[in-house]
Amino acid sequence: MSLLEVFLGTLEVTLPVFAMVFIGIALKRGGWIDTHFVNTASNLVFKGTMPVLIFLSLIKADIDTAFSPSLLAFFALATLATFLLSWAWAIWRVPHEDRGVYVQGAFRGNCGIVGLALAASMYGEYGLSAGGLLLGVVILSYNILSVVVLSAYRPGRSANWRSIVKHIARNPLILAVVIALPFAILEIGMPQWLMTSGEYFASLTLPLALICIGATLSIGALRESHDTAMGASLMKMVTLPLLATGAAWLVGFSGRELGLLFLYFSSPTAAASFVMVKAMGGNAKLAANIIAISTLLASLTVTAGVFALRVLDLI
Repeated sequence: MSLLEVFLGTLEVTLPVFAMVFIGIALKRGGWIDTHFVNTASNLVFKGTMPVLIFLSLIKADIDTAFSPSLLAFFALATLATFLLSWAWAIWRVPHEDRGVYVQGAFRGNCGIVGLALAASMYGEYGLSAGGLLLGVVILSYNILSVVVLSAYRPGRSANWRSIVKHIARNPLILAVVIALPFAILEIGMPQWLMTSGEYFASLTLPLALICIGATLSIGALRESHDTAMGASLMKMVTLPLLATGAAWLVGFSGRELGLLFLYFSSPTAAASFVMVKAMGGNAKLAANIIAISTLLASLTVTAGVFALRVLDLI
């Protein structure tokens, strides 16, 4: 296969995902959708369509293939390592008051939407099922580590750990995984009409979520960004994916598992990071700029990463 064919094949994976993000930008700028629509649609995706998507993908999956303890364990350890590396770099290079926001922006990826969409685009049902299982690790580790680092740089405020644990336990995405596992393991069937209706509903998830991401972005963030925002974005989109994916390859991951790990490691900064920063009294503007810059960079860095891994015949 020629380099051109590999590159065109790579674009077939990444372009449909990022095209929806840019369509969201255009719809918002054209006045076709507004903030109220984005808030309502985002709520529908988080509480409704995405849990159904994860549930259906898991009950239809071959759990023996999709469930990989080594994959889940490596992702958790790699997340902790990238978190600590980002923190160490922030101590050296970032002003004290912005370190918590920098670290969260650098390690916390938007795996639930962008990562899962890319996994589905590249690997179909396997990407959805294995990616859905990974989301349990993502939600737990990202939320806990984010609170730790943001609390460390807000000495006047203490984290409400009971509320955080309750929030995680009630997370619709985690509940979808927990509810789906018995169905998948015991091979419990569901009526075909219910499966079909669920698939119609779940099919709204990825396009609607990606359009909402685009609608919340600000191109002006590129002009307004300063060194801290750009540094965190480059750490998130270039440095950490290279290190984490390289480590995954060194310990023996390859093929679909390595590809899935790369897509999750290289997802842009999660929009939820802005909400958490604002709630804890941090620099919300810096958080928003990191989200915008990393999301816009993702169309280039993810495409380049998938292309490189395919050229090297690693995925």
